Amino acid sequence: MVNKLNGSRPIPRDRFRLAGTWVQRLHGLATAAAFVAFLPGGVLVFGQSLSISSPQSARAAKIFAVRCASCHGTDAHGTDHAPRLAGLRELRGRSVAWIRGVIYNGVPSGGMPAFHLPADELNVLAAMVYSLNSPAAEAAVPGDRAAGEKYFFGQGNCSSCHMVEGRGRAVGPDLSNVGFEMRVDEIRQSLLHPNAHTTPDYGLVTVRLRDGKMIRGFARSRSNFEIVVQDTKQKFHMLRGADILEIQQEKQSPMPPATASPKELENLIAYLSGLTGVKPGVSESINQEQPGGISWLRILHPQMGDWLSYNGRLNGNRYSKLTQIKTTNVNTLRLKWIFSVPLWEQFLPDTAYFRQNMKYFGLETTPLVADGVMYVTGPHEAFALDAGTGQKIWQYRRQRTASGVSGDASLGTNRGMAILGNKVFMTTDNAHLIALNRTTGKPVWEVVMPQGATHDGSTIAPFVVKDLVIAGVSGGDWAGVRGFIAAYKAANGELVWRRRIIPRKGDPGSETWGGNLEKAEGGATWLTGSYDPETDTLYWSTGNPYPDSKGRAPGDDLFTDSILALNPNTGKVKWFYQVTPHDVHDWDANAPLILVDANYQGRQRKLLLFTNKNGFFYVFDRTNGHVLLATPFVRLNWASGIGADGRPKLLPTNGSVCPKMGTNWSAKAFDPVTRFYYVMARESCFVKSAVSNRVQPARKYLRALNIDTGKVVWQVPQFGPAGGKRDAGVLATAGGVLFYGDPTGDIVAVNARSGKTIWHFATNGQNKASPMTYMDHGKQFLAVAVGPNILCFGLP
Repeated sequence: MVNKLNGSRPIPRDRFRLAGTWVQRLHGLATAAAFVAFLPGGVLVFGQSLSISSPQSARAAKIFAVRCASCHGTDAHGTDHAPRLAGLRELRGRSVAWIRGVIYNGVPSGGMPAFHLPADELNVLAAMVYSLNSPAAEAAVPGDRAAGEKYFFGQGNCSSCHMVEGRGRAVGPDLSNVGFEMRVDEIRQSLLHPNAHTTPDYGLVTVRLRDGKMIRGFARSRSNFEIVVQDTKQKFHMLRGADILEIQQEKQSPMPPATASPKELENLIAYLSGLTGVKPGVSESINQEQPGGISWLRILHPQMGDWLSYNGRLNGNRYSKLTQIKTTNVNTLRLKWIFSVPLWEQFLPDTAYFRQNMKYFGLETTPLVADGVMYVTGPHEAFALDAGTGQKIWQYRRQRTASGVSGDASLGTNRGMAILGNKVFMTTDNAHLIALNRTTGKPVWEVVMPQGATHDGSTIAPFVVKDLVIAGVSGGDWAGVRGFIAAYKAANGELVWRRRIIPRKGDPGSETWGGNLEKAEGGATWLTGSYDPETDTLYWSTGNPYPDSKGRAPGDDLFTDSILALNPNTGKVKWFYQVTPHDVHDWDANAPLILVDANYQGRQRKLLLFTNKNGFFYVFDRTNGHVLLATPFVRLNWASGIGADGRPKLLPTNGSVCPKMGTNWSAKAFDPVTRFYYVMARESCFVKSAVSNRVQPARKYLRALNIDTGKVVWQVPQFGPAGGKRDAGVLATAGGVLFYGDPTGDIVAVNARSGKTIWHFATNGQNKASPMTYMDHGKQFLAVAVGPNILCFGLP
């Protein structure tokens, strides 16, 4: 079959159906049940599952023949009167009790009568229907699994196309969870007759372009106007309708029928049937990276238009060198595409915390872009998109953790991914760190970051340094959490080092908890750090102690509310600075750490720029942590300044504390041309009286600070709600444009030098994320998450 395209006309859907190709996709769209065979006498025999014994099986078959076969068919595959019961996807995951209830009560709206059978008959019949849809992993499958594994990775050459738990190649579907996703008979059929079924997202096509090029591979994603083809080298080709001359769907699978001996086939099926997904723990076998991955050198020195880490570059500065979008044409920006994260697929608990935060829920993710593919996260899920159109290529999804997770992690908050080689990395609500293959979106390894039973969660975008992936935990505003930073080998998830924020008894800093170290909690590490390759130093900020109010024993509570300079290879502290000793106002230090090299106070210096919730703007010498400048950037009355010893000089507050929150975690930026530091500041005070405690009405201001003096050069007052978790960040560009999201849901561009507004786009959504920019097909784009959507803008 050939599809011909003229110009940008849509690809006709009725002519885009793919013929049967490849192995039946061993993925969630496949149904799963124990294999079924029919004896010459017509008696149904099915693979054992649950507690069904052979005599019960025979009894169930007889009951089925009398009660059900006339409508559902003697083979349970359905008739004109009733649907199939064998291999019925809708029954996947249903319990025996649920099936028993349907049989007993019937389906009046569907014409199925109730069957008030004796309890023993009802039980065996329900168990039989369940068995017809149970996965291979629940069936009694003969064969030698170890021999089957050896055949898969050896003589059978299966791993040359398929990956299992990080081993093999990601050319075809990942088979790590096939035992739960297919029935035994489906696995057998796929091996012996690979042309019998079309694998979703793996239909083989040959695309002829108008420039004469031919691209052959799998149609991983398609719409009426484009197709994303994955070639056999695992590279994605994003092809637009206007560029396509014709598309030919190939009928033959690239996988030949299995030529294994009967015993080898039995062993191979046994091995595949036992695959039930990647489990938490270090991968036993290190997967060798395939060509075409994202190297550490490329992350250190991104190609023009890449966005390979949370802030675009490892220095934490949300500043892009791209110049296509500039002050003279930014007013022509147009919305190019929208991708909506399907939040309705998640089941959320009905609690006061959820009800409050769902009022202003929005994505907080920052996308990554590499080789034309955008990677984004949502609650408990991740996506790979065509960066040019937003077309989904793959989706990874996991279940929300039912209990034991506190704070934002329990909401499903997630700020993004990291990338290295052929993997992307993300954290989960229950503080697991997972590696996904960036071609298939399937897990390669998964590790549990906390030690022991804790309430830790994680919302962080992980951070890659060399061959390590580094992440922290959230939940420090709740009981039962002791923060830490941990580094793992990107290849297999092996723990390399762990830096605890609250020291153990006898360790440096333990004396600062007033003798109550056993009760010390807090110090979450939920915001991505920064890295200086010249000094080989990792910088990370830490959260407040718990509880974040008065009542703790006197002491500085190290190493909460601190900036840590670490050796990235060992986690050893080079220096630290605590911005708010003994914090009782929730002034955590989880904010961007921007590393810049500039002429400062008469000489070239390596600087660290930082604004804190406590209201101070800091400039550090990042080689030693020495404070070069500390000055208020909002109204501040709790301290008169920072002393020569680096400690705040406290003032009596007399019932009023300003600020309540000077700024928050959202992205900041420094423009080396203007020498301005940009921050979304919040003017607010906390007032305590004999009658009540209250927060004065707050107001936000986009402010540009002169880094030499800390003075406000210009500001843009922000109308709209300043409360709630609405903390959109900023993006500065070499085009002289500063982008941000305002409290009313607008995406705004201002002149970076003057603060004059030069473009805006009304989304009427919740701005909680920070913008980023990238290039695709030679054009610059701006992307930002608003509410449940990723919005992408570009020039005409």
